[in-house]
Amino acid sequence: MKFSWKAIPLHHKILGGLVLGAIFGSFFNVSKYELDIRHGKGRHEQSSIVRAWESVEIFRDDTVSVARFGKEDQLRIVQFVRSYPAKERSGLTLEAIHAAEGGSQRSRERFQHLRSVEKVKTIAVAIKPIGMIFIRLLMFIAIPLVLASLIVGAASLGDIKRVGRMGGKTLLWYLASITAAITIGLVAVNLIQPGTRLAPEAKERLVTEFQPDVGGAVAAPDLVNMLVNIVATNPINALANGEMLQIVFFALMIGISLTLVPVEKSRPVIAFFDGLSDTMIKMVGMIMTIAPYGVFALISATVGEFGFEILGTLFWYALTLVLALALQTFGVLGLAVRVFSKIPYRKFYSGIKEVMLVAFTTSSSGATLPVNMRACEKNLGVSNKVASFVLPLGATVNMDGTSMYQAVAAVFIAQVYGIDLSLAEQLTILFTAILASIGTAPVPGVGIVMLIIVLRSVNIPEEGIALILGIDRFLDMCRTVPNVVGDAAVATVIARMEGELQPVKEAQG
Repeated sequence: MKFSWKAIPLHHKILGGLVLGAIFGSFFNVSKYELDIRHGKGRHEQSSIVRAWESVEIFRDDTVSVARFGKEDQLRIVQFVRSYPAKERSGLTLEAIHAAEGGSQRSRERFQHLRSVEKVKTIAVAIKPIGMIFIRLLMFIAIPLVLASLIVGAASLGDIKRVGRMGGKTLLWYLASITAAITIGLVAVNLIQPGTRLAPEAKERLVTEFQPDVGGAVAAPDLVNMLVNIVATNPINALANGEMLQIVFFALMIGISLTLVPVEKSRPVIAFFDGLSDTMIKMVGMIMTIAPYGVFALISATVGEFGFEILGTLFWYALTLVLALALQTFGVLGLAVRVFSKIPYRKFYSGIKEVMLVAFTTSSSGATLPVNMRACEKNLGVSNKVASFVLPLGATVNMDGTSMYQAVAAVFIAQVYGIDLSLAEQLTILFTAILASIGTAPVPGVGIVMLIIVLRSVNIPEEGIALILGIDRFLDMCRTVPNVVGDAAVATVIARMEGELQPVKEAQG
């Protein structure tokens, strides 16, 4: 039988890219004992590789020692140089001391006029731009797709009351989903107690290595200001900056207004945006043909740069969060879909398998939104008017995994520091995490910023974030999956309630 690449289902290709990327990244992982040092002035600037040092010392003005590091301190060296004021960095000199071999004396290397110190990139990390292009292509179409589909969806509802009713139901379902996720996370972290299982020496090492990455002013969420900011003073600026809530409001206002305009005037406007929406959906299909290669590049870069070693140190924390995320994704959300939308469990997850894989590899609900809209319409039978209304809203306000992570991380850090949180304080975490998740941008890594707000709400030391920072990239991938699955689940439920769920014989591969 002749092999055909085209005959392989897309989700199998993506899964293959994910597995092969992990293997490739682990094989070509970044060494802990190599430094890429850029040094020199003007035309004489050059790059040098330092390997297997015994110690590294950094001097100011070539004589005054400002820092000294051991052979296991690669990350601390990189972070020290990064944190040093750029204008003063050229006044630094790095001296690497190598262990003596045989009877010889220890050798020294000196690099004057430092520019930067980084880890040495491998081929696994070097191909990351391929994956970034894939993410950027998905983000590239997300804004026009949301704008066009929401306008058409709201205009096709034909009744302002129906828009309000659907919007109210959607927000209530999303609120229920987030609350369930945070509750599951709090129960899991209290039962497993991962913070009590972290060794003191591991705690000290994590805080030392990652402390420089923690910091920055973060404003506490203000519900009133959040509601006020939904209304953009300049909708074009909102489109340019990707302010999703403002874009959703702007599109809904246009769609609702079109229902009040005479048909002969509204018809060409609706037809234009309908055509734009269909074009964007078609573009999703084109972009997804490179998904296996983008996924391969993203996973290989992640594994190559961070490795799996950190998983061992934070095993119990990672296990607690992953178990809670899995229970929300495949338990609570699957049960809600089966009971309220009547879609069989297997059919639902089969229909969104590509969505979950893209969410896992990109760590971005925003980048996954076009794929989710396409899957819900083609594979689950959700009408365009419901999908275009519910899913863009969910990509902004419904963050099941992110809000659960904030709750679990906060309690874990408290346990490590020996802080006993009362029921009232854990309820405070619940409500703060809900509020913080509403305005969370659907992009990778933003959850760590929102975590600072949650920690401040119950007076947990912010520097505790350093304990989990090393593993955050892996868990960011995991927590994005329930974010997008929650959006799809609510879309099917709302479609059933509105009579907009069409029967689909089988999911499209």
